[in-house]
Amino acid sequence: MRIGFVTATYLPSRNGVATSSALFAQGLRDLGHEVRIFAPVHPAQQPEEGVYRLPSSSWGTPPDYPLLLWPNRVVVARQPLFDLDVVHTMHPFLAGQLASLWARRIAAYRGKRVPLVFTAHTQYEQYLHYARLPRRAGSSLVRAHVVAFARHVSQVLVPGQAMAQMLEQYGYSGGVTTLPNPVNLESFAATTGAGVREQYGVAPTAPLIISLGRLAPEKNLDVLLQAFELARRQRPELRLLMVGDGPSRAALQGQAGEGVTFTGGVPYAQVPGLLTAADLFATASTSEVLPMSMIEALAAGAPLVAARSPAALDLIRPGENGLLSEASPAALAAALQDALQPEQLPLLRAGALRSAQSYDVRVRSAQLEGIYQTLLDAPGVWVPGRI
Repeated sequence: MRIGFVTATYLPSRNGVATSSALFAQGLRDLGHEVRIFAPVHPAQQPEEGVYRLPSSSWGTPPDYPLLLWPNRVVVARQPLFDLDVVHTMHPFLAGQLASLWARRIAAYRGKRVPLVFTAHTQYEQYLHYARLPRRAGSSLVRAHVVAFARHVSQVLVPGQAMAQMLEQYGYSGGVTTLPNPVNLESFAATTGAGVREQYGVAPTAPLIISLGRLAPEKNLDVLLQAFELARRQRPELRLLMVGDGPSRAALQGQAGEGVTFTGGVPYAQVPGLLTAADLFATASTSEVLPMSMIEALAAGAPLVAARSPAALDLIRPGENGLLSEASPAALAAALQDALQPEQLPLLRAGALRSAQSYDVRVRSAQLEGIYQTLLDAPGVWVPGRI
């Protein structure tokens, strides 16, 4: 198969959609398929075979999140589009509109069905503070557009039940297929995390908690810092690594007490080592769908301690690979202390490694391959209409 991914974010951007897309692309290539990725120009990009860059702007956006722009005819004419068998987009907005247009044009050119697949990755209303719109009006617009786009495609995929429930709440009643985000287990098995504690001044025996992701309001990181401070009153040797960068970093650094280290953004190649060095992964976020960082933590053997949310319920089997709590500082602090108990932690670590097996990129890429093949084998001629 020749598969086109149309995405609004891709490496070297550090986020779950970019990482998931790259892993699925490699997994599908390993299965013998050709994958072409159409993504915005990134100021730090390196040449990569099979990746085709589209116009973008970094004006008014974080440096790591260039904004995709609509390509003109000259740019589109340079793209290798018209022999694609499947078009897959990760977004319902501009990238999704572009994918839809391209799927229609390819189908017309080839005179055959070209399925348009959409993976709904994000609880979009949680990010309305980035778009300068009144909350109520913005919410209504987002819901209506996402539902219209989901009805328009040939297949809707979701990484977990949190996203399926969100689509239902938006008013979408069509079918969805669950396709969890993948993880490359081999990259985690090959690392020991040696040197991480020394690099960040953490004693070898100190209990180390890690948080990994964008430092932004929707991540509820102020609650995590408060929870850590409460837990540290009982165990002063606790340490917390806050890995990532974002608009809330300065405010969070001002709030953080002793024992907290902010690493800033790190290259993805360092993520397995950081997670392997940690004893626990903690999050207070309730906006996640099926976070790559949480799956990666399981692959590193770091149990999850998370605020209760649909996404956490998808991933955590309490007492086996982590613990759930309410999204309050006191409840999260208690869960952190419980998970770090000497009789509990080894069992949770072993359970984390076991549960990561189902997210292996080879397993999930084979599932995605099957989804594409089913669409291509379906009777009738499907051509996406206009939204």
